[in-house]
Amino acid sequence: MKEIFLLKLGEIVLKGANKRQFESRLRQNVRRRMKPYGNFDVYIMQSTVYVEPMDDEADVDGAWEACNSIFGVVSLCRCRPCEKDLDAIFEAIENYLGDDLDCAKSFKVESKRSDKRFPLTSIQLSQEIGGRLAEAHPTVEVDVRHPDYTVYVEVRDLAAYVHGPAVPGAGGLPTGVGGRAMCLLSGGIDSPVAAYMIAKRGVEIEAVHFFSYPYTSQLAKDKVLELARLVTRYSGKMTVNVVPFTEIQEAIRDNCPEEFFTLVMRRFMMEISQRIAKEDGCGALITGENLGQVASQTMEAMAVTGAVVDIPIFMPLVGMDKEEIVSIARKIGTMETSILPYEDCCTVFTPKHPKTKPTIGQLLNVEQKLDREALMERAIAGVEKIRVEYHDDPLL
Repeated sequence: MKEIFLLKLGEIVLKGANKRQFESRLRQNVRRRMKPYGNFDVYIMQSTVYVEPMDDEADVDGAWEACNSIFGVVSLCRCRPCEKDLDAIFEAIENYLGDDLDCAKSFKVESKRSDKRFPLTSIQLSQEIGGRLAEAHPTVEVDVRHPDYTVYVEVRDLAAYVHGPAVPGAGGLPTGVGGRAMCLLSGGIDSPVAAYMIAKRGVEIEAVHFFSYPYTSQLAKDKVLELARLVTRYSGKMTVNVVPFTEIQEAIRDNCPEEFFTLVMRRFMMEISQRIAKEDGCGALITGENLGQVASQTMEAMAVTGAVVDIPIFMPLVGMDKEEIVSIARKIGTMETSILPYEDCCTVFTPKHPKTKPTIGQLLNVEQKLDREALMERAIAGVEKIRVEYHDDPLL
């Protein structure tokens, strides 16, 4: 029989009456992720997603790699199905895992019998198969406490399955069960990580990026689109809303005191993002803000920049230190792109001494010289919507 994948469900198993909705969405997500790799059958039984190639043309290795980044899966393994018979189980282990056993110093067999019609208990099955394997591999010791390698046998409804140790899955909840949110995506380290972390909670992600040509280059724009593409490995396809921001930044420069430049800019960003979010059915904004990291991320500054929106603002990085954020960026593959030297609009007209403890009254007074509504309407009218997915060609 052909090799298949078993994807074990994570916190979905703790759900109550709505558990089937979560399972159904996860199944849809897995099917969609498998499409680029050929014909796979995807079904769920006993809190496990089965992914089975239906022909020899299927790209099994590519599909396996994709399964590692599907939210809702806590662990996964490649396995060999066989008949629910001792001889068939032993033969499957020898054919599928024999080489791995020969390379190990010690081993044990761990069995799970979910099909209670099988005549042996889990312990009896482990003992029987372990004894046979010990005879077949006399140079490999049996060690049930601290084995170098573990052979797993699962007797389920349709078949028995043999496999080696499972690998960790992406965890979280299936994409789509938590609604949709709009991420303010810059070219830095933080915002792609913030998008990933909220996507992990089952949220579909869209993005908005503020582009200030000619102060920022086409390479800066491509960098952000590439970061979005890398995040879609986990989140699924994404629309990036590229907002022309030059006119707004120049108006701020010409009409506002320098110490307020960044705060006024961020208030424009938040309100424009909210308007696009509402048009696209997103119920929240996501930012990569981190308390105290820069002058615009003090408690007071975050209060005045967030005051212009009336939907939730998710800040998953707010209490993390930079090492933690960088660690996640490396894990999800965005770090190398984030540190490329193509700066975004946040570096344009940066004040030498930014205001760190502003009040709402001060910002409202500063903004009186700006026709905020007209500026925002023109920016939104010029939005470029770019669809991004992981299988697109890299931009950098």
